[in-house]
Amino acid sequence: MIDLFLERTFAAPFTVEVIASLTHEALPCFALHRVAWRGSLLSRDGCRLVCRFQAPDVESCRIALRQAKADASRLWPGTVHEAPGETAEGPANANVLVERSFAQAVELARIQALEDAGVGCLSDYRVRFVRTFFSCDARRMLCLYRAGDAESVRQAQRQIGMPMDRVWAFQTILPPTT
Repeated sequence: MIDLFLERTFAAPFTVEVIASLTHEALPCFALHRVAWRGSLLSRDGCRLVCRFQAPDVESCRIALRQAKADASRLWPGTVHEAPGETAEGPANANVLVERSFAQAVELARIQALEDAGVGCLSDYRVRFVRTFFSCDARRMLCLYRAGDAESVRQAQRQIGMPMDRVWAFQTILPPTT
């Protein structure tokens, strides 16, 4: 099974309840294609969404999403990297996402070194790095942080010279536990 990430934007805002309901309705399609929904991050304004899945391959997930009538155009395979020393509850407490894209493939270690060098700055802004989703083509990265607000993360990232496309606060939507 591989990790897959779907990025979506909406003209009109969605609520956590609507996203949870749509995902619940898609579960039979996901099961048919052996796709497991691992959770979603919905922006506070309801206009941006990142979903994480695990599936045998990209095409299985793409087919399941299309059958569920979801736009799969921004679906990409990637890897998950926890922050050093992060506890199991860390990702559950994350609340700010930083989107990064790169014209050329980058090494995760190079970006991580920038982050590590700026740990004091992050601390000054009361920002804690939690997790990264890194695309297999090494040109896309989504980083999760725990912070008082998105602006604190934006300021800390700017000060340490980290590349960023967007920074936004989110709510986490998780699958029901059985």
